Amino acid sequence: MTYEIAEAELPAALEQARQEASELGLSYAGGVSPPVAWELVKAGRALLVDVRSAEERKFVGHVPGSPHVAWATGTALTRNPRFVRELEAKLAKDGGKEAVVLLLCRSGKRSILAAEAAAAAGFRHVFNVLEGFEGEIDARQQRGGSDGWRFHGLPWVQD
Repeated sequence: MTYEIAEAELPAALEQARQEASELGLSYAGGVSPPVAWELVKAGRALLVDVRSAEERKFVGHVPGSPHVAWATGTALTRNPRFVRELEAKLAKDGGKEAVVLLLCRSGKRSILAAEAAAAAGFRHVFNVLEGFEGEIDARQQRGGSDGWRFHGLPWVQD
């Protein structure tokens, strides 16, 4: 399946995200909430790419069918110097740099960095999934109580 899309055909949610990103001066296409991301994925309008470490995916869970390209690796979260090349390889059959890509990390912060790097490398429709997979840390020093992919009850599995 190809996730390539013409600028004029961007779904309304992505167009709104792009407009907000432009107003904020972001270098990437913008951010969407987890429920919007899931609707776009279900409709075949975007590809969700998990940029967390392999350890996070294994021990915390992941979205079924989501390709994995680690932004950082290991427990020290060392920056993956091959991130852009690996992303290009994963998306080669899905529209490459013209694909609509939604990047997901733990809280929506590393995926911003990944989106900036992808945009700098020429990816035109790369979006951050706001809130991430687990969400922000709350006052009890826990994640998942107020936001994030899992909080919204969206599909995920655990190894």
